[in-house]
Amino acid sequence: MALQTGQQAPDFTLRDNEKNKVTLSEQKGKNVVLLFFPLAFTSTCTKELCYMRDNLNMYNNLNAEVYGISVDSLYSLNKFKEEQNLNFPLLSDFNKEASIAYDSLYETFSNDMRGVSKRASFVIDKEGIVRYAEVLENAGELPNFKAIEDTLNSLN
Repeated sequence: MALQTGQQAPDFTLRDNEKNKVTLSEQKGKNVVLLFFPLAFTSTCTKELCYMRDNLNMYNNLNAEVYGISVDSLYSLNKFKEEQNLNFPLLSDFNKEASIAYDSLYETFSNDMRGVSKRASFVIDKEGIVRYAEVLENAGELPNFKAIEDTLNSLN
């Protein structure tokens, strides 16, 4: 069943591209933007994450922590972050636990790949409640950045 606004955000602990553990519940007191994306180094994912890079000051001003999440290994994510000069953490959901919890996992992706994250975005408030949820079936589409920003504005 799809995660709905108003629900408690499922907790998770994932490693970031620098091998540090990041636990969602430890982010309480902060607004959080989770951006699930299919695969590092692909065109739409690069465009999405570079948009966040280029607008991170705005998200910081909205009191939001931003995390990119994919099923790529933390080593691939570290290289991707370096090459794109990304200024926020990328989390490896290699074991697909967060993608499953957020109902953001393709059964079958392109070229018969199984278990790839869908492009999805979630805004979680300071109490750990989902305030915005968007899961895209078409990996070629970008999230609704305006809706994410409007949601964050409403929380401040």
